[in-house]
Amino acid sequence: MSQAATVSSNNLPYADLPPIVAALFEAKAKKGLSFEAISKAIGRDEIWVAAAFYGQAKMSPEELEAVANVLDIPIANVQSELGSHWWPNRGGLGPMPPTDPVLYRLYESVLVYGHAIKAVVHEKFGDGIMSMIDCKVHVTKKPDPKGDRVVLTFDGKFLPYAKW
Repeated sequence: MSQAATVSSNNLPYADLPPIVAALFEAKAKKGLSFEAISKAIGRDEIWVAAAFYGQAKMSPEELEAVANVLDIPIANVQSELGSHWWPNRGGLGPMPPTDPVLYRLYESVLVYGHAIKAVVHEKFGDGIMSMIDCKVHVTKKPDPKGDRVVLTFDGKFLPYAKW
């Protein structure tokens, strides 16, 4: 499924990311690969791989090499921009509140259900938070006669607040 693709690194959310990110997305599109396919090739989860493409996760030298090989991009190009000298600026993509419809609905879900989820977390676990550092996120498709459903799973470690 080869297709012509260009990604302008001047547009959000790419403007604040290293220019190689546009090349990653272009190569992904040209090869017709999904994040799932890339994740299987490098041994990571598809959400983690997507997060790395958006500069929200740090790839190891081995992961950078595997991604470069899968996408047929020179490893030196990838390592020069995303190597050991580069670190993610997590959470800094785009305006708040988000204007993209999918991102806005995720934001809205926290606005609408955030306090309820917080209350239930505290009832079940006590005083603490769910880690986003030690967290796995999965997206699955659930068939439904009224229309397919999106199932989001956040599997985060509970971190109790310390007392001193």
